[in-house]
Amino acid sequence: MNRREFLEKAKNIAFGSTLLPIIGFSNSSIAEEEETLTPKDIFFPNENKVDIVKDVFLEKEYHNSFISVQKKLDYIQKYVGYGNFNIISFDEAINVLKYSKHGTVFTKDELAFIEHIFYYEPAYHGFYGERTTTNLTSSINIKDIEKVPYTGHYVFKGKPKETYLKLKKDIGPTIYLTSGVRSVVKQMRLFLDKLKSVDMNLSKASRSIAPPAFTYHSVGDFDVGKKGLGADNFTERFSFTSEFSQMKTLKYIDMRYTIGNKDGVRYEPWHVKVV
Repeated sequence: MNRREFLEKAKNIAFGSTLLPIIGFSNSSIAEEEETLTPKDIFFPNENKVDIVKDVFLEKEYHNSFISVQKKLDYIQKYVGYGNFNIISFDEAINVLKYSKHGTVFTKDELAFIEHIFYYEPAYHGFYGERTTTNLTSSINIKDIEKVPYTGHYVFKGKPKETYLKLKKDIGPTIYLTSGVRSVVKQMRLFLDKLKSVDMNLSKASRSIAPPAFTYHSVGDFDVGKKGLGADNFTERFSFTSEFSQMKTLKYIDMRYTIGNKDGVRYEPWHVKVV
C-alpha cells in the first residue's frame, strides 16, 4: 500500500466507515513496560549525548499533530487496556475513537503525521534497522499469538513461544516476559513517548526504540527481565544479573542489539532475537 492509498483508506475509515466497534476489550490495567529509562551515562557516558550538528529533530510542522495524536493514543490505550493495546490494529484504534463517547476521529493533519512516522526512512537520522512491517494497517492474527499469564503480554506461537518456555525452564521463575508482541499502533505509542522525552530528537529516540515499522517485536522477538528489577530491566543493569549470565550460556539464545550493533540501536541485553 502506497502513501496515497493509505490516506484514502484512513479517511474512509475515519469518516463514515461501516466498520463495527471493537468488542471484548476491557479497561483492565496491567503494569506496562517502561521505555523512558535511566540515562545510560552511568555505564556508557558518551552514547546518549546529543550532537546538535548531527542529530535530526522532528520537523516543527508536525509538532501540533504529534501532541494531539499522542493524546488520542493515550485515550485508546486506557480504553482497551494495556494488554489489548499491545495487539490493536490501526483500523481498530480508529474505531475506538469513532465509537467513543466523544465520537472523535484522527484529523487530516494527524493522519498525515501518522503516515509520515510510519513510512519515512530513518536511515537519514542514524537508524539502520530493517523494515519489518510494510503496511500501516497491518493487523496481528489472534490465532498466531498466545497471551502469557500474569504479564499482560503476548508471544507468537511456534519458535518464539518455544524459546520463551525453554528459557523459563532453564533459568527459573525469576525471569519473565517484559514485552512481547507489539502491533504498529503499540510501537508508534512507545516511539512517540520516547520522542517526547528527548525533545523531538529523532536520532536519540531511535537509539532507544525502533520506529513503528521497524520493530522485531512485530514478527517474533521479545524482551525478558528479572523479577523485582522493575524499570532497570530496560537498562544495562540487567546485564549484571545472574539471569543474564545464565542466558549467555544457552546456545539457543541470541541477542538482537549487541554493543556497537549495525542498526544504530543502544545495547539491549534484555532483547531476545528469535527471527
